[in-house]
Amino acid sequence: MSRKDSLDRRWLMGTAATGLAMFMAAAPAMAQDDEEDDGDVVVVRGLKSAIQQSIATKAESTSIVEAVSAEDIGKLPDVSIAESLARLPGLAAQRLRGRAQVISVRGLGPDFTTATLNGREQVTAGDNRGVEFDQFPAELLSSVLVYKTPEASLVAAGLAGTADLRTIRPLAFGSRAVAVGARYEWNEQDALNAGTENDGYRFTASYVDQFADGTVGIVLGFATQSTPTQSQRYESWGFPTTDVMGEQAFVIGGVKPYSETRDLERDAFIGTLEWEPNDTFNTTLDVFYSEFEDTGVLRGVELPLFWGSSGAPTNPVVEDGVITSGTFEGVQGVLRNDNRFRSAELFSVGWNGKWDVNDHWQLEADLSHSSVDRLDTDLETYAGTGNGGGNGASDDLSFMLNSDGVPIFSGSLDYSDPSLFLLTDPQGWGQVGFIKRPETEDELEAIRLSATRSFDDTWIDSVEVGVNFTTREKNKVSNEEFLRSFAGTTDTAVPVPSQYLLSDSSDFGWIGIGPILSFDSLGLYESGFYNTEVLANADVVTKAWQVEEDVTTWFAQVNINTQWGQIPVRGNFGVQYVETDQSSSGQSIGYDPSTDTNIAVPFTAGDEYSELLPSFNFSFELAPDTYLRTAYARTQARARMDDMRGSLAVNFNNMICGFEMDGVTPFYTPENATNANDSCLSTSGGDPTLRPYLADSYDLSFEHYFADRTGYVSIAAFYKELSDFVFPNFSRAYDFTTEANAIFGTDFVTMNPGIAVGTTSTPTNIEGGSMQGIELATNIPGEMFLPSPLDGFGVFASYSITDSEIENPLTNSPTPIPGLSEEVANVTVYYEKNGFQARISQRYRSEFLGEVTGFGAGLETRNVGSEKVVDAQIGYTFEDTGTRLDGVSILLQGQNITDEEFVTIDDASGLPRNFETYGATYLLGINWRM
Repeated sequence: MSRKDSLDRRWLMGTAATGLAMFMAAAPAMAQDDEEDDGDVVVVRGLKSAIQQSIATKAESTSIVEAVSAEDIGKLPDVSIAESLARLPGLAAQRLRGRAQVISVRGLGPDFTTATLNGREQVTAGDNRGVEFDQFPAELLSSVLVYKTPEASLVAAGLAGTADLRTIRPLAFGSRAVAVGARYEWNEQDALNAGTENDGYRFTASYVDQFADGTVGIVLGFATQSTPTQSQRYESWGFPTTDVMGEQAFVIGGVKPYSETRDLERDAFIGTLEWEPNDTFNTTLDVFYSEFEDTGVLRGVELPLFWGSSGAPTNPVVEDGVITSGTFEGVQGVLRNDNRFRSAELFSVGWNGKWDVNDHWQLEADLSHSSVDRLDTDLETYAGTGNGGGNGASDDLSFMLNSDGVPIFSGSLDYSDPSLFLLTDPQGWGQVGFIKRPETEDELEAIRLSATRSFDDTWIDSVEVGVNFTTREKNKVSNEEFLRSFAGTTDTAVPVPSQYLLSDSSDFGWIGIGPILSFDSLGLYESGFYNTEVLANADVVTKAWQVEEDVTTWFAQVNINTQWGQIPVRGNFGVQYVETDQSSSGQSIGYDPSTDTNIAVPFTAGDEYSELLPSFNFSFELAPDTYLRTAYARTQARARMDDMRGSLAVNFNNMICGFEMDGVTPFYTPENATNANDSCLSTSGGDPTLRPYLADSYDLSFEHYFADRTGYVSIAAFYKELSDFVFPNFSRAYDFTTEANAIFGTDFVTMNPGIAVGTTSTPTNIEGGSMQGIELATNIPGEMFLPSPLDGFGVFASYSITDSEIENPLTNSPTPIPGLSEEVANVTVYYEKNGFQARISQRYRSEFLGEVTGFGAGLETRNVGSEKVVDAQIGYTFEDTGTRLDGVSILLQGQNITDEEFVTIDDASGLPRNFETYGATYLLGINWRM
């Protein structure tokens, strides 16, 4: 599907907005139904009520699920969806700049979980399939349901799970409601960078109403926020080894300490229009729109140490094979004043119609569209004491590793002196800065048609059959430029123009450097100060790709409700038949020796395949409110988009083969190979023919509910047999005869046949392995055993342990699964009584393989250390006072109140590659509901 054939987003949004406006305009002329029917009204207020609603959803489901429900309209229990999800049994979040963003379910990373909005699959703002949940304001949702075991009718099911984000259904809500909330937000750390702030705000408003004798319902919601984050970031280049008195010891190769200040600004709107003219027909129109800008300032100093002109440190002290202190002499740092900017615009619209043809047949149709446009800007600027390595003043930096493994330095240079640090190329990298502008567009459209036949007086409750058509297209381009020199001058080192200097310096006392020079690098760039050169290297060209997928899912599901002896049994069984047509296009780039340039050739490939995915879920009520659930499903997750990219680079090892200076005569010296895998030619890139990950999943869950379903205890076990697992970089032999003939000439290849033997490294489907786990969870309300007023206490806790066995095909050794923490634990202690509410929560996950932004703004997998994140909240709601204060609540929330660090670990040395602290964030707010 091409973009020109897709639905026009603006037309759709305009149509939806027009429809909502027409109903609002007509509202005064419609009869208002003010009478509430308690049997139909869903009123969720307070933390305990939210927990009870979630427990009821879990108990009544035929699948194994977890749920989060709103405390009230416009008020989920946490300030973000990801944080609420991360408290559920078996779920864990990875933080980005201090906030929870992506979710792992049962040890499988974000790409294995699908997110839906009111049951409709959504696109993603990232480069792959993992949903970044900060796109969706928690204030505009009524609940989130996580399916750990799928059903055949759940066509967008993920391999690990499916998170369905749900908004209010206005007719089911059954009454008019208006809610307004405001928060003042601040970080405990002062603004780390000159010219930035450390405080922000949130505001939300929601409106629900019904008209025309309860046949028309409407929901309108708006949320806006400006959320600051502060981060002290340390990153190491890596840890080579060096000889110290005849022993090899790990040493710091170089470091990049930064102070980063971000501000996330997001505006979001939802609208739902529902019409039910009679008992046989219902139709809804849902609209969601979100736009956000995440602006960041990073300032720091990049210090080439062992891998720079300094070399090995003097006076080294070695402990446990690591140089823990010493002095790096002659260090020439690179001052960094960088800007990071991301803007994204997400739009989703869906229409649903249900028609009860008669007492036994129901027809349903659902049409949806989801799209996102994302643009990033990453600007780097360099300053130093002189142009090129070895020129200008240098520093002798003594260091000592602290208890976290982070070096604390002591030097003599004043890194804030504008007369000493000039705009230049301090290390001879061939540039004075760099700018990257990756851009992503993702668009998905779906049509679902189904028919349901219900039955009387039989063990079969109903049978649903249907088909779902989905077409998706995702594009990424990366525009990158060198900042080569300065406009209007041939000087290689120039002072920062005074009008762009900032009066306050960014303080790096936390790493021993002191204040550093701060200036408005974005303003300097936009003024035309730099001369730029478009970068067309192979690694840049091959970052651009387009992936298209057409998926047709046929499904049939039988729902049962019967008795097995004296045991009530509910559940479902069914099958999906999924047909996929996938393709990807990009550039295949190689080297033309006659012109000494890279040449790019369009490349497109793909595949068609089908999968049969059976499933069943059975729930046995062994005793009142005691359930044994069993489930089996064969599930799939299509490969990551960047693994499927249709781009390929032909690489040369110029130590083994190349061209003499005349550009014609080739040379081939295999004796220069340093190991058996070295070859003249190699390729790397993506594979558009990748098949999806597959899993056969087996689940067993025992659940007991007590105290009128205000509490429960559960134990669940699962086992997944994984196949067609995608190994990210699989190197194998490749015959380059065709490419070598084109490059070197047939005669040369005939005389040197070894030159045509090389390697290719692409993602590849491998056999797979298995994973298994156990999950324990409980909610214990205080009223079960505590007297008043202590009966307001309660505890919600969960613990899960997960293990995996995936074999690395290159080493025949176990390899970790991205996103898998062997242990995940959560505990929340809460109190709610007479309008007063308080809670404190801690979530823990053990170390895991996570994704971070690496060199060139690409994603890299690194071992992330274990972490414990503590949040707290206290508040009071005015109830039954007989005054205008009724419905008003005040609250104070604290996030990450113990300032838990984010750490990634180097495999060999055990030292931190990344070490980031964010400080605690606090929110003081007020809500009003009527």
